[in-house]
Amino acid sequence: MATEQELSDFLKSVDKRAFKRTLYTVRDTDAALDIVQDSMIRLAEKYGDRPAAELPLLFQRILANAITDWFRRQKVRDAVVQNFSSFEGSDATVEFDLLETLESLDARLGSESALDSVARAQVLRAIEEEVENLPPRQREAFLMRYWEELDVAETAAAMGCSEGSVKTHCSRAVHALARALKAKGIAP
Repeated sequence: MATEQELSDFLKSVDKRAFKRTLYTVRDTDAALDIVQDSMIRLAEKYGDRPAAELPLLFQRILANAITDWFRRQKVRDAVVQNFSSFEGSDATVEFDLLETLESLDARLGSESALDSVARAQVLRAIEEEVENLPPRQREAFLMRYWEELDVAETAAAMGCSEGSVKTHCSRAVHALARALKAKGIAP
């Protein structure tokens, strides 16, 4: 049985990564925030009495289902109602880094030159763009395996597919990212 503190600590540890993953998928900041918040509430309400070791996999599955549900609702809503805000231009001023700079690295980055800082930011932006361009299942598998650091079995359970499918999706994502980044002159 997870204690309230363990549940709270778990939710704090996954909030930013879950938001990024959701944002890459739905491409709407407000919707991503809502989906992550709803997923956290569902986990706390329905599965708060589970052992702490089960929380990561349960949360990933709840989040994946919430994202799927969001797309279903969007499809129905778009078929029935034309939203007036869709006629306005999208606000692309907010940027999100794929590899968010950690606060613990601030001291080391403080000695970085302006040129190095700009170059690093450009590379990170290029990586983020290529991750966004991956097909949805490849992006989901890639982010779960390499961003969330889940193993193959956990990723397969969270995605509702076989371990072989996860390996295939990850392999294709890695190769697609490598090709795209190499074409942009970014080498590993």
